[in-house]
Amino acid sequence: MSSFPNPDRYQQMEYRRSGRSGIKLPAISLGLWHNFGDSTRVDNSRELLRYAFDLGITHFDLANNYGPPPGSAEENFGRILREDFRAYRDELIISTKAGYTMWQGPYGDWGSRKYLVASLDQSLKRMGLEYVDIFYHHRPDPETPLEETMRALDHVVRQGKALYVALSNYPADLAAQAIAILRDLGTPCLIHQPRYSMFERTPEQGLIQTLGDAGVGCIAFSPLAGGVLTDRYLQGIPEDSRAASGSKFLSESQLTEEKMEKVRRLNIIAQQREQKLAQMALAWVLRDDSVTSVLIGASKTAQIDDAVAMLAHRQFSDTELAAIDAALM
Repeated sequence: MSSFPNPDRYQQMEYRRSGRSGIKLPAISLGLWHNFGDSTRVDNSRELLRYAFDLGITHFDLANNYGPPPGSAEENFGRILREDFRAYRDELIISTKAGYTMWQGPYGDWGSRKYLVASLDQSLKRMGLEYVDIFYHHRPDPETPLEETMRALDHVVRQGKALYVALSNYPADLAAQAIAILRDLGTPCLIHQPRYSMFERTPEQGLIQTLGDAGVGCIAFSPLAGGVLTDRYLQGIPEDSRAASGSKFLSESQLTEEKMEKVRRLNIIAQQREQKLAQMALAWVLRDDSVTSVLIGASKTAQIDDAVAMLAHRQFSDTELAAIDAALM
C-alpha cells in the first residue's frame, strides 16, 4: 500500500459488538502468539502490523509469555508501537494476558493477586504503555480462590491500568461464576477467549450460550487448528512447515490419516464455495453473531489478505453446514 495508514482502512473491515458492551472489535483480530518474538525479524513484524492496520484490523492480542522468549513479543510490539503507531493509539485495542509461567518462584504463575498485578505492571513496561485496553486472566487457577483472581482484575481496572477485563480458557461453569463475580464487583467481563475451530467444538457445549446469556463477547483463538485447517498439509508435510519443525503446537503425530481425510473432505466443500480451506474455516467460526471476532496468526501479509477477503463470503447455507458436519464425523 502506498501510504500508512490507509485512509480507507475503516471501509474494508466489519466491526462486531462485544456482548452488550460499548466496544466493537474487528471481525478479524491479529494475534501475536507466534511470529513476533526475538526469533522473528522486527521488520517482518512491523510489516504485518502495519498491513493489518491498513486493512482495518484494530485489535492486536498479546500475552505476557508470548515470544519466544517470554516477554519478547510485548517488547517488540512496544518498539513498533512507539515508532509507527504512536499517533494512532486511540484507534487501537491492545490486549494482554497473565496466567501461565512467567518467572521463577511461587509468584510467577497462575492467578493470585500478586502475580496478576505484577505481571500487568511488567507488560505495561515492556510495551511502553500506561494502560491496556483488555487484560485477560489466561487460564483458571485450581488453587487460588476465584474471588481473589476476579478482585485482582477489578483492581487493575480501578488503578487505570486496564480499561476492560476478560477471561480465556475458562470452561462454561467456571466462566459463569467468574462473570457473576465481576458483575457484582462493578467491573463486567468484556469477552472470553476460547480455543474454537471445526476440530475443537467444546465451546458449543454450554460456553457460547453462557456468554450470550451474560452479554459477554467471544473471540476464538486457533480457528485453523494450528494450521491443520489449511491446504498446507493436503499433500504431506512440507519441510519448512510448523509440523516439521518440532513445534509443540503442531506435531507430525497429530496429522493422522483419519484427521487428514476429514481435512480433504472439508477442502472439497471449500472449493465448491470458491474459497480456500482456511477462509472457510474462519468463516465457519464467524457464522453467526455468537462469536465477536476471530484471532488469526500471520507470518505473511498474504495470510492477512486471505482472512479479510473471507468476510465477503462468510455466510453458509443449511446444506453447506450439514455437509461440514458430515465431513467431520
